[in-house]
Amino acid sequence: MNVRQKKLEMIEAMNRARALEPSSFVPNKLLDTLIEKLNLKNDAELCRVLEVQPPIVSKIRHRKLAVGATILLRMHEKSEMSIRDLKELANTAMH
Repeated sequence: MNVRQKKLEMIEAMNRARALEPSSFVPNKLLDTLIEKLNLKNDAELCRVLEVQPPIVSKIRHRKLAVGATILLRMHEKSEMSIRDLKELANTAMH
C-alpha cells in the first residue's frame, strides 16, 4: 500500500468518525469559556495552561478531535469547573 492510499484511508476513517459524533458537539463554546474564565488571550495561551500542543486545541476547535478524558481532566483541574459543566459546554449547540 502506498502513501496516497494510506492517506485516503485515513481521511475516510476520520470522516466516518465525524459522522458518528453527536451533532450537538460544539467545542468552540467550551474553549471560549475556558479562555474567558482563565483570563487568557487566545488558544495559544490555553495550550500552555493545559500543557498540550497547539495542534490538539486546533483539532478540537475544528471538530477533528473529540475532547478526550485526559484533556477534560486538565480543563477541570485548571479551571476548577466541574466535569459535568465542561461536558455540557462541549455539547451545547450555539444559537
